[in-house]
This record gives sequence, C-alpha cells and structure tokens, in this order.
Amino acid sequence: MDAAAPARTWKVAEAKARLSEILRLAHEQGPQRIGVRRTFIVVSERLWREQAHGREPLGRWLVDNVPRGANLAIPRARESRREIPFASGRGE
Repeated sequence: MDAAAPARTWKVAEAKARLSEILRLAHEQGPQRIGVRRTFIVVSERLWREQAHGREPLGRWLVDNVPRGANLAIPRARESRREIPFASGRGE
C-alpha cells in the first residue's frame, strides 16, 4: 500500500469508537485518515521515523540551494542598527 494515500477516511465518531482497530490498521496497512473537514493522519511510529529521519533544517537547505549568479548578500552579523524603543530607560 502507498504510504502517502490512506485507503479510507474515518469519521471522527467512528474513529473514537474503533481506535484500537485504526492503530492496528496503521501498523499493518499504512496511514489512516480521520476526519472530513479537518483531517488528521495516523501513522505507525516506524513509518513516522523513516519519513522524518535525515531531513536537514530549512535554513541549511536554503543556504545550500541559493540560486547561483543571483548575487544575494547573506548578512553575517546579527547586530541591528535600528533604535530600540524604550531602551534608554526614559520611558518615552
């Protein structure tokens, strides 16, 4: 079964009554979708860890994939030149 396409959608009330079955099916058959308007997916921990493992942070991906030749300046310092309101303590 394709891990990205749950076979059916469970209604929330039915999912509450049959949680054990949904957990078993998630383990044996793959993801189970619950809800119609607001949907949630139940997956086994094994599948979750397989999918989540090895993802690099978004910031690292963006730096590694900056378009070449775009001449984008990446700031090095985190200091701001802006005046910070109320920093002087005068309460203005």
